[in-house]
Amino acid sequence: MIGMADIREWRGQAVVDEKDHRIGTLESVYVETASDQPFFATVTVGLPTRHRLAFVPLDGAVVGPGYVRVAFPKSLVKQSPSIGPDDVLPAEDEPAVFAHYELAYETGAGGERRLARR
Repeated sequence: MIGMADIREWRGQAVVDEKDHRIGTLESVYVETASDQPFFATVTVGLPTRHRLAFVPLDGAVVGPGYVRVAFPKSLVKQSPSIGPDDVLPAEDEPAVFAHYELAYETGAGGERRLARR
């Protein structure tokens, strides 16, 4: 897993899939609230005048010179739940992001959010 200190340096870098197809640009990182470890990234996708932020898990991600390679195909990432460029993921939308990638979703013991933007 990529450490938080490392991933912050990659904001603005290209995000590519496992076949090196460019998906977009790394915008922000969402950490798992229980561990404060990077869990999802948002990637700027779409046309310059109509872009959005798509979510992609960072599990299995690898950094290289000028890129972050994620372990998911471009088509899956582009179909993922997304938010506007100035938005933050609402708590009620978190389960859909996890479900898109077939990841288990559970809130904290007190019902707290699973993800936080860093």
